[in-house]
Amino acid sequence: MEVYRMDHSQIRKEIQKLVKQYYHEKFSGKDFIPGESIVRYAGRVFDEEELTGLVDSSLDFWLTAGPHAEAFENEFAEYLGVEDSILVNSGSSANLVAMSSLTSPKLLDRQLKPGDEVITVAAGFPTTVAPIVQNRLVPVFCDVETGTYNAKPENIEKAVSPKTKAIFMAHTLGNPFDLGAILDIARKNNLWLIEDNCDALGSEFGGKLTGTHGDLGTVSFYPAHHMTMGEGGAVVTSNEDLARISRSFRDWGRDCYCASGEDNTCGIRFTQQFGELPSGYDHKFVYSHIGYNLKVTDMQAAVGRAQLKKLPGFVAKRKENFSLLYAGLKQFEDRLILPYATPGSDPSWFGFLITVREKQNFTRTELVQYLNQNKVHTRNLFGGNLLRQPGFMNIEHRVVGTLENTDFIMNNTFFIGVYPGIDKQQIDYMVDTFSRFFKERA
Repeated sequence: MEVYRMDHSQIRKEIQKLVKQYYHEKFSGKDFIPGESIVRYAGRVFDEEELTGLVDSSLDFWLTAGPHAEAFENEFAEYLGVEDSILVNSGSSANLVAMSSLTSPKLLDRQLKPGDEVITVAAGFPTTVAPIVQNRLVPVFCDVETGTYNAKPENIEKAVSPKTKAIFMAHTLGNPFDLGAILDIARKNNLWLIEDNCDALGSEFGGKLTGTHGDLGTVSFYPAHHMTMGEGGAVVTSNEDLARISRSFRDWGRDCYCASGEDNTCGIRFTQQFGELPSGYDHKFVYSHIGYNLKVTDMQAAVGRAQLKKLPGFVAKRKENFSLLYAGLKQFEDRLILPYATPGSDPSWFGFLITVREKQNFTRTELVQYLNQNKVHTRNLFGGNLLRQPGFMNIEHRVVGTLENTDFIMNNTFFIGVYPGIDKQQIDYMVDTFSRFFKERA
């Protein structure tokens, strides 16, 4: 009796078929039950395409960055309209690589050196500030305003000193800071500008995507963000020198820029002189920076490629959910400060920021406890005032003016979700939960 045997390509097709079937059995078709189902502040949104891409990539057993990573870098750069996209293993690593790149001696008189100042804000996530400190630079903190939760350009301008060399800030929860005014300040004072775009992928300012206005931009692909590959991030730039330096810091600090598996792209691999190495030392083992290994796996990149196709729809859904929430919560403006877009911007919102107004008969803690008890997830605006965090209390720094609003936000601000996994039924439930809380507090 003849036994039919499938070749590897047929087996691969059968695996893909089963993975699709598995997706529908495992992940699809869950209904929202008000009061029982959790309304999450964020989450991954995916279908069978991500799962089949992940499994199919794993069958090639390419365990580090490979063809999918290279393809994603090209596709992501094209989406943003920039020259280069450098994949890394997290948004935090993207911030580290971007900030470290400005310390490269290859930048000559524009190299950042220990003691140089970088303007930023304290109301945000720690990994915007941490790379400044880790590179022995001095963060200079400006206050932010409620409503947009970004620094005012006039505060940035006041912060500039002879030691200032860069500005490094995030577009808070997807709401762009005033790029027009801040770019003018940067150019006038010959400052580098890094946009932490980890919470703002798809946002626009002046009709141009955020993350692409400054010298460098950073993105996160953590599951809570606008698109995901699990862990992952990217540095983006249209500056060829900064792109090459960023790749060096990502790839152990090596000077060579050959792609994985390639040799002698420059054509002078064994003919150059570096440092005090022997003349002609193999360029593949020359290290021009004190770098890291921050690459992704090809399997992550395969997931990212499927997610990138869905990104425009994700962005549109975030904007729609924000508008629905705003319309539903506007009735409570006498008690809550609702968020608004920076003039000239079109945010791809990460979350819906809410601040409890002064002199209310309830606290933020009481409100968020009620929401969470009723299955509506909340989060604070990350670290609040970072200078009050244990890890940042004793760092060298400078403050311009006061951080009065930052402290107010630390005590009174939180956010709820607008991510694409939330539908109108869940938004109506969130609004109703706020309404029930205020009726009890009437």
